[in-house]
Amino acid sequence: MVKAIIIGSGISGLTAGAYLVDKGYEVRIYEQFEEIGGVTGELRQDGFIWNQGQMLVEGFSEGEQVGSILSDLSVTREIPLKRSDRIYSFPGFRIEKPVKYSGAKWRIEFLKTLFPEDSTGLDRYYKDYVKFMELVTLARKSERSGGVASRMYKMRMFMKLLPFLPYLKWNSQRFAERYFKNPELKAVFLSILADFVVRPSEFQGLGIFFVNPEPAFDRRIPLELSNIGRHPSYTYILGGCGVLVKCLEKKILEKGGRIVTGKAVQKINIKDGKAVGVVLDDENTESADVVIGSGGAREFVDLLDAENSPESLRKQVDDLPLMESVFMVNLGVDFDPRPYQGVATTYYYNTLDFEHGIDDIKKGKYHEGKEGFVIYIPSYHTPAMAPEGHHSLTIYTIAPNNPENGSWAERKEEMAEKLIIEAEKQIPGLRDHTVTKMIVTPDDFRKRTHLKHHAFGGVAPVMGKKGLSHKTPIKNLWYIGAQSESGAGMNNAMEGAWRTIKAMEKESR
Repeated sequence: MVKAIIIGSGISGLTAGAYLVDKGYEVRIYEQFEEIGGVTGELRQDGFIWNQGQMLVEGFSEGEQVGSILSDLSVTREIPLKRSDRIYSFPGFRIEKPVKYSGAKWRIEFLKTLFPEDSTGLDRYYKDYVKFMELVTLARKSERSGGVASRMYKMRMFMKLLPFLPYLKWNSQRFAERYFKNPELKAVFLSILADFVVRPSEFQGLGIFFVNPEPAFDRRIPLELSNIGRHPSYTYILGGCGVLVKCLEKKILEKGGRIVTGKAVQKINIKDGKAVGVVLDDENTESADVVIGSGGAREFVDLLDAENSPESLRKQVDDLPLMESVFMVNLGVDFDPRPYQGVATTYYYNTLDFEHGIDDIKKGKYHEGKEGFVIYIPSYHTPAMAPEGHHSLTIYTIAPNNPENGSWAERKEEMAEKLIIEAEKQIPGLRDHTVTKMIVTPDDFRKRTHLKHHAFGGVAPVMGKKGLSHKTPIKNLWYIGAQSESGAGMNNAMEGAWRTIKAMEKESR
């Protein structure tokens, strides 16, 4: 039996483990933290359950990135999903689905009423959005197909790509200017880049289509976009993302795999240019035929001795554009916030200058919630995530790993109070109705994820840059996770694990 050791039990590590046990591998997963799941694991206190961030997840429906993975692993029925949507709130206006459904283009039509001077540009944008989503759909089908079918999909992809070729080197700021004149309207389409902690001047222009999918704003929009294309779906996992973590854990254990928590890997052993096992933090050595690292790229490479650490690998790590962290306040409240926020997730933006705001975060300047935050209420979609008559609620915002003034340990109570004050401008009474509170700082995330620099989403999507390759220069040593070439997001991390297992199988033939 072939033995695989996986370093880290985040969602990519668990996905890889589930695939490998299905293929007959002997699997061992080592997790340095006392709980599995990384930032996908749940948080609990006083009968309340929170996710670690806003978990309206993309690509979980049938035939999509994660949907296909769940099908491969025969666990689709164990992950209950509910399609949902979100609200964007800007100074002076909100993008919120109408009570009565008014078609797939309602957001475009609504924006025309706010910005009539850009009506023609909005129509052009939507037309190109459809073409781009068709291109993405063909790419997904090509990757999941083989032989003649894959080649046919690639030919059709190329034809769809042709009109976009002149814009491949445009950044998102310039690309938005191709369609819109009004700076507020440009901000509507660029605002989500704050989540990735990437400047509009650094983000791929064509990516604007990808990060502004229409179903994210209205769950009633049919996913079938055309006879070729498809929108991505946005869903909540009923019960929270911990349900997915437990499902993958169960599969691994039932098939004979082992997951060891509270046990860090100190070193990856290399012999004759091949990975042959690991040294654990108790100095014990464990052999393996394959080693898969997840988590931080720098931390992964640091597990290699200098003589077994290729210069090309270290250069890749040094060049990684990592995101920053988040500051999070989880509350358990004894009232119903629906009169103030009717959906589970709302993004509150208080600035339109994302270029400058992201610059500040990277310099250690924390805006204390004044420039924006997200409020996520998971008990809306899963009442059991809070005691009866109560709600679990998360307020979070991007934040520097190390603030320029003081430390998170010294200032976390102060910063939590300031963030709650900003949130109370949207949902009054939060402080008076709080029955329990859990503050999660970048320090806490670093401890949970074993990272020196906590990058909440992994690699920032900066033009011309990419994460660490899945395949390393060392035989039988692979790398997965949010800092890998797959990039950020649960869907990408899980798909990256699938790609890696597929590449391992191809290499072993």
